[in-house]
Amino acid sequence: MGDVVSSHLDEGRREVITARTRAVMKEFSDVYEQQYAVALFNSVRYEIEGGGGTQSQLLHRKDPLAGRSIFSGSLFQYLEENRKWRSRFVSVPNSYNISLYESKTAHERGLHARGIINCAGYKALTSIVEYMELINTSLPGIKAKVGSNPFIKCATEFPLILWHPYARHHYFCVMTEKEQTKWHAVLQDCVRHTNNGLSEDSTVQTPAFTDSVRLHRQAKGHYGTWDMMCGAPPQILANLVMETLHPELRSVIAPRLRGKMQQRQRHWMLISDALYKQVLSQTTGQYEALVEACEAQTAPLDARLRTDMDQIIASKEHVSGKMRALVLAKAEQLLRTNVQPYISSILEALMEPTSRGFSEVREVFFGELVQVSKNSLNGGGKDVLGDQMERLSMLAFHPVKMQSSYEKVEHLNLEGLQQRFDVANPSVFVSRTQILMREQMDNAVYTFEQLLNQSMETQGGDDMCKTMQRCQDRVLKKYDHDSSTVRKKFFREALLQIIIPYMLKQLSPSCSPELPRFKELIFEDFARFLLVENMFEEVVLQCVSKDIMMAVKEAAVQRRHNLYRDSIILTNSDPNLHLLEETPQVDWATKFGGEEPEGSVDGGVSEGGGSGSRRRQVVSMIQLDGVPLPFESCLEVPGVDLIPEEDTEESEGVEEDDEEDLGPLEEPMSPDSVTEIRDLINPVVKLAPPVSEESQSNMTNGTEPTTGTVTSEDGVQEDVTQVTTMVDHVPRKSLRDKTSTQTMVQQLIRSKKQEADEEHQDEAAIKNTIEEIEIAVQEEDSERIAEDSAAESDHESSPAPPLASDSSSHNDSGFQSPTDVGLDEAEPQPITNGLDGEDKVIDPVEVEVVLV
Repeated sequence: MGDVVSSHLDEGRREVITARTRAVMKEFSDVYEQQYAVALFNSVRYEIEGGGGTQSQLLHRKDPLAGRSIFSGSLFQYLEENRKWRSRFVSVPNSYNISLYESKTAHERGLHARGIINCAGYKALTSIVEYMELINTSLPGIKAKVGSNPFIKCATEFPLILWHPYARHHYFCVMTEKEQTKWHAVLQDCVRHTNNGLSEDSTVQTPAFTDSVRLHRQAKGHYGTWDMMCGAPPQILANLVMETLHPELRSVIAPRLRGKMQQRQRHWMLISDALYKQVLSQTTGQYEALVEACEAQTAPLDARLRTDMDQIIASKEHVSGKMRALVLAKAEQLLRTNVQPYISSILEALMEPTSRGFSEVREVFFGELVQVSKNSLNGGGKDVLGDQMERLSMLAFHPVKMQSSYEKVEHLNLEGLQQRFDVANPSVFVSRTQILMREQMDNAVYTFEQLLNQSMETQGGDDMCKTMQRCQDRVLKKYDHDSSTVRKKFFREALLQIIIPYMLKQLSPSCSPELPRFKELIFEDFARFLLVENMFEEVVLQCVSKDIMMAVKEAAVQRRHNLYRDSIILTNSDPNLHLLEETPQVDWATKFGGEEPEGSVDGGVSEGGGSGSRRRQVVSMIQLDGVPLPFESCLEVPGVDLIPEEDTEESEGVEEDDEEDLGPLEEPMSPDSVTEIRDLINPVVKLAPPVSEESQSNMTNGTEPTTGTVTSEDGVQEDVTQVTTMVDHVPRKSLRDKTSTQTMVQQLIRSKKQEADEEHQDEAAIKNTIEEIEIAVQEEDSERIAEDSAAESDHESSPAPPLASDSSSHNDSGFQSPTDVGLDEAEPQPITNGLDGEDKVIDPVEVEVVLV
């Protein structure tokens, strides 16, 4: 495969790629340097003038994932190098980069990871069919026939695939559907987090970067949202380069690919991955140099801004007024005819799934609090409370528990509006909503923790249930307020992201030629902070904002989707609450001395391989409802030999015809412990034979070696090496509580007949056994009736009270021997072991017979 990459990406073509990347980065750098000064001006102005929106009622946790890891477990990975499936231990730290290790031991020892996957730009799939639909669009003119086999065959029925439009694809599989569901939620959370790679805390770099990318794409004629605006800045820049470079190289290289359809698809993916890596390495270095150069100028620019801020603002207002006179009439006309009729439709399409998602977040949070309160009410100790609060603290970052909330938003659909307003994909808004939902959940959980901890310190642990109820009610009210505020802000931003690019695209042909003349109105000293392109966009934004604000306000007044009016502000409802935000986060496990739940502690190995402190894990090992699955990949990974190798190609795209077809994956049967291996070598059979009362006093517990044979129910004779005797006294029952012998025989006959219907080959043997049992029971019954009649005559004046039966005398092995029938009802009869030739009377015991 390396020859394929080197042959199509030779030195000459790699130099062309480097030159193209350098040219795109040069254009971007010029725009970024201008936007950096503008962003710095806006940041300093905001700092001086103050302002801001409604204050949040919930507390905000500064570093929620400190000392945590998200998930770890084992699954199977497909290796492109040798086209085989191999077991891998996967660790997901709090950076959400997936680390792959050879085994769990390698992870715990701090060895270097076999690979690290950054999920930015990826899509997590659980269907080979869905994956092939995406693959078939990778090469134009090359599409698979209906029903054709993919170039990769999954080792199990539960695949997990990470797909990227440019980078390498990653293939995994697990053993059960429950595992697939949990792993899919974890992978989706990794994608969601890494896509959100731009820090909101950076008030200069992030606005400068986003505006530069938007203006660069608009200069190329690409208006509207961009679904590859994901990841860290170098990754976004690599996507920006690949947006034009990738289709150009594909049109040149694709016709030269040889082989079957699947083979050409595989080769193109390898070439695309090599291309993306080269571009990404180049954008990383050049962006770091660009940021360093801009930051070096921050101090003198900041000093100049603070000195001349009033003059700069006055100059900007003057120029904006002149520009507004030119643009306003055209913008309002466009707004009335092509935008206003659709604002309510766009808003409704956004509000319904978003509000359902936030409502589901509230329900999940409420349900978790109810569980904590129930356990407290049922007498759970402080250890239990500490364990539950420790789990509750990471609820927002538990992808499985949050999955139901995330799925509500995924139904967001802008069909019919995407083409009109040039919306590439609604996934941009879905991802943003899910990030906001996670933030609100964490704020609610953190506020509850702080309030509960404060109440416990002041009131003690008395009446814990009422204390929790009061804290819960306070937090839910604050959540409803903040949820409404966050959603209204999101709706306004989303409407602007949809409408503004459309209006700029319509107004630019007529207005852009007039913009250069406004540069003459700006002083040269202020030219770095006042750009006519930005001022033009602000004028258009101000024109649209009024209608957007009115639409959102109207929805709030009507209380649609539980939105609050702006006048409903819980100001100073808890004046001392925000003081708790400065207090350290509560460590519930340490506070109550609770033990860490199983599977909640990760090895804490850094991505580079160095070992660190042990980290508590947010998501437990794959174990749903407290019941471990027998062969879950996180609990027990089958040996590599049990994973069949893939059949590289089917009838189309076969490279090596002599490979065997992929058979069904057999269930792993290898035991895990030495005890299980010993039991397989020397199996143990338990029997419970009866014994007479006069011999019970002579019996004792113990193991004695012996030689002999024993016949099992299936007729197979096994050698016996030792007999372990365990005495178990069984009380007798009165005659009136006994079941008739005939009833027992009928029950036994019916059970045997059912077995005979299932296994016809043993019918004759079963009938013989039934006849022998009937003879033995009749003889036993005649002897017992004589004894019982004598005993009953002695106790006519004072009848004995019935005794409770002892269920421990029943055999636990899953079958009943003939001597077990009516054990509680009939008096035990002495039997002989017959192993060493002596007749020894044995008590009702459990006999372990070791077979060799």
